[in-house]
Amino acid sequence: MRSKLEKCLNAVDGILLGKEVQVRLALTCLLARGHLLIEDLPGMGKTTLCHALARVLGLSFQRIQFTSDLLPGDVLGTSVFDKDSGQFVFHPGPIFAELVLADEINRATPKAQSALLEAMEEGQVTIEGATRPLPEPFFVIATQNPVTQGGTFALPESQLDRFLMRLSLGYPGRAAEKALLLGEARRDLLPRLEADPHPAGAGCAAG
Repeated sequence: MRSKLEKCLNAVDGILLGKEVQVRLALTCLLARGHLLIEDLPGMGKTTLCHALARVLGLSFQRIQFTSDLLPGDVLGTSVFDKDSGQFVFHPGPIFAELVLADEINRATPKAQSALLEAMEEGQVTIEGATRPLPEPFFVIATQNPVTQGGTFALPESQLDRFLMRLSLGYPGRAAEKALLLGEARRDLLPRLEADPHPAGAGCAAG
């Protein structure tokens, strides 16, 4: 168990340079079956961290870009009429993944935010009168820009309480910055990560 966790940490550390503490905290949060909120400026590696964690843990992954015109149906999914069967067929939204990245969550309206946050609380969603369970395990990593930036809708305390942990990545140190400038783009390294053979770190979390 310990060796598997160390392997996951080392793999992600190789992608996100100079952020060993934050990577360890993020992995701890997920293995505790909690949701993670990352508040930072754009370009700090938030999305790369999510991609790397999903890959090493063997999780299905979806990214939702929150914008001011995002609707709850864009998150949860919707039913579309099928002419051949004469019935409405449900098309699941990006919320139906084991690891969901809610990118810039505070750029969406409170109505769109609540669609995600209710799913985080209940582990299921109710759409058009039908209750649909979310995958197990189900993790959300949400990112938000500092509230001092324009075009943001601050999350109230009652919604912040849905997150087990809140952290910031911050700027890279001098050595990490030099390595980033001289090395490959970090996103290009993601396909080289080996997935955990036990999805979601299921064995790790259960232990």
